[in-house]
Amino acid sequence: MTAFLTNLLGRLPIGWLQLVHNKARLAAAIAGVAFANILIFMQLGFQGALIESIRLPYIAMNADIIISGSDVNTMADGSPLPRQRMFEALSVPGVATATPFYLAKLDWKQSDGSERSLDIFGIDPSAKTFKLDEVNSSLDRITLLDRAMIDRETRNVSKVIFEDLNAGKPYIFETRGRTLTIIGTFAIGGGFSTDGYFIVSDQTFLKLFPQRSSGAPNHILVTLENGQNLDTMVKRLQARIPTYDALVQTVDQAVTRDQRFQTTQKPVGLIFGFGVAIGILVGIIIVYQVLSTDVADHLREYATFKAIGYPSRFFLGIVFEEAFVLALFGFIPGVFISIGLYAVVSNVTGLPITMPLSRPLLVLIGTFVMCGLSGAIATRRLANANPADLF
Repeated sequence: MTAFLTNLLGRLPIGWLQLVHNKARLAAAIAGVAFANILIFMQLGFQGALIESIRLPYIAMNADIIISGSDVNTMADGSPLPRQRMFEALSVPGVATATPFYLAKLDWKQSDGSERSLDIFGIDPSAKTFKLDEVNSSLDRITLLDRAMIDRETRNVSKVIFEDLNAGKPYIFETRGRTLTIIGTFAIGGGFSTDGYFIVSDQTFLKLFPQRSSGAPNHILVTLENGQNLDTMVKRLQARIPTYDALVQTVDQAVTRDQRFQTTQKPVGLIFGFGVAIGILVGIIIVYQVLSTDVADHLREYATFKAIGYPSRFFLGIVFEEAFVLALFGFIPGVFISIGLYAVVSNVTGLPITMPLSRPLLVLIGTFVMCGLSGAIATRRLANANPADLF
């Protein structure tokens, strides 16, 4: 390493040699930077899982455009809108289908007494509301009253249930005063606000939630005829449908709106953002303490160099060298430990927490900046030191 840094820097790697001289301090510093990296990676991972879990049900829908209540922020909030908006959408040239979509929260009590909170979708079984082959092949079965399909990625549900369903054995349970029969599975995946999903027919949905009306769906899913321009069709629909109670968006716009709201307005999204900031602050403090102590230990030597004419950039280069060595050596274990923790958390919670290739690069650059900032702060004492006062 010494020879490599010598060739790279064109001089003796003083910073590296000072770090390895005190191996205990070096190990502690690397552990501190790795800890800060792990903290940042985990917060970014949770934030990424939040963003991805919001997207999953949208991309499972067979829709190009979504019409929702004008006050909508997420898929689950917003006022129901009049079913009349569906017929108005169908009257617009270029629209192929318009389908009502009902949504509610259902608490499913397990045999052990615990409850799972699932979002339940009510769909018209005569239309292909989802792109999921498993759902579309079972539309005739869920047409029957009190039949349902369940997301097999639902958290904390006995695997025996899914094994029986795969073997063709229905699962029967009671909820909201009715007896539901689960006849099949599909895959979307839960998120932070729900453990998973049910899909039922619109008639079953209205039996489960008698206070809801068939004339007031949560959303209307619109598909377009082949060759239609998406932006043009959005403008046509916006011109046809009243804006006081309805909002017309593309699926991508709806996803972005939902993600932005939940990451900037909801507590869970803000917490992850603060977690990243805290991780950066922890890293700056740890590296600053190490570098500041190192500068203090070698202040007389630095002062001697300063007295014989070495410029301030020489000392800044030494401290930056130490900072970047700590950044690199702390990042490597940090990223590998984080990948392992991602796998554990994803397995336990079912959250879609993954490590995209861009994230390690982003964190590495941030780590270099973080350590470089710490080095710049640590050299202020040296820059202000008068060599004559040190002897």
